[in-house]
Amino acid sequence: MRKKSVNVVGAFLQKGEEILICRRPKNKAQALLWEFAGGKVEAGETKQTALVRECKEELNVLIEVGKELCSVSYDYPEVTVNLTVFFATLLKGEPKCLEHEEIRWITVDQIDNFEFCPADVEIIEKIKSL
Repeated sequence: MRKKSVNVVGAFLQKGEEILICRRPKNKAQALLWEFAGGKVEAGETKQTALVRECKEELNVLIEVGKELCSVSYDYPEVTVNLTVFFATLLKGEPKCLEHEEIRWITVDQIDNFEFCPADVEIIEKIKSL
């Protein structure tokens, strides 16, 4: 049987020198690991539209999606995740923790202090080289 593949998007959301990271809920896959705001691309959505929707649902903010930061595929035992992270700008609202365990604004220098989902590791390396 072929493993399921899912398209996921994430927001590299910056405020000054800080970036927003989110801690996954304890009742979901990759529980309590850190990630970027975002989620699954639904049928009929572009990646950019999905990211705007997910940020509204998860953080109650309106964002503008910029250029692509990077794209990776990661094979988890149960699913292959095709993750695309975009630069994003906060247009309206202050992020609220609606679906995550916790959200935090951190500097890139602090990023190694947080344990991210395996799919995000390559993206973290890219961010550190910006």
